[in-house]
Amino acid sequence: MDIGIIAAGIAVLTGIGAGIGIGIATAHANDAIARQPEASGKITSTLLLGAAMAEGTAIFGFITALIIVFVG
Repeated sequence: MDIGIIAAGIAVLTGIGAGIGIGIATAHANDAIARQPEASGKITSTLLLGAAMAEGTAIFGFITALIIVFVG
């Protein structure tokens, strides 16, 4: 078996970490909004920024996997 395929599979696993991270962040944001509804705008904007950063890592992992498979 080609080692590049294994490396690409490991790179795609970054999507799992991003999904778990976004889920945990969303749960904590919901808790924070339930405690302080007046701060919901600030909490939501911070949550969206963090989710975008986590999703960015998943996209980088996916692109790395594609590069490994098709170039390497």
